[in-house]
Amino acid sequence: MTTRIKVCGLTTPGQAVAAAEAGVDAIGLVFWPESSRALSPERAREIAAAVPPLVTVVGLFMNARAADVDAVLAQVPLDLLQFHGQETDAFCRAFERRYIKAIGMSGGQDPEPLAQDFPGAAGLLVDAHAGDRAGGSGESFDWSRLPRTLAARCILAGGLSPENVAEAIRTVRPWGVDVSSGVESSPGVKDSERIRRFVSEVRNVG
Repeated sequence: MTTRIKVCGLTTPGQAVAAAEAGVDAIGLVFWPESSRALSPERAREIAAAVPPLVTVVGLFMNARAADVDAVLAQVPLDLLQFHGQETDAFCRAFERRYIKAIGMSGGQDPEPLAQDFPGAAGLLVDAHAGDRAGGSGESFDWSRLPRTLAARCILAGGLSPENVAEAIRTVRPWGVDVSSGVESSPGVKDSERIRRFVSEVRNVG
């Protein structure tokens, strides 16, 4: 199985083009105002317009009001939504877009009961973050805690980098991997060479 790759927290059109040219399957645009990678709808629209065809554009929200999500959707052509807060399945479904729900592994939580609360999710993004953070912290968690039963719909995140992603894939065998700070030179500034290395490491896993 080919592991899908998402690079999240892109902040410029150039970063999006570089990620696509490196071979990523999806890019993530952050709409949580407290993030150092947060975008205005106007800026996000510029980035989305630079993305070549067949690369999925994902919008990340955290505890946003429905009106705020709708306002972004009215301006930015998002293919997929990603929710990181206390949203319910009903809230996530209301926008009539496929969505991913993030599940935090902090505090020793069992992800399986949490996953069952989101039957409408296209996938589950499993991260190290707690419920008050949207990820991108560079923190990882014990990958062996993730049940094999979730792997088929799991996107693994949290502390991934070119240096450890191959080991993470061999341990978890996820559907996809999501990286942000692990391919940055500073918060919000993606390093094209690290993105290429990350993609290469993923593709080389047997």
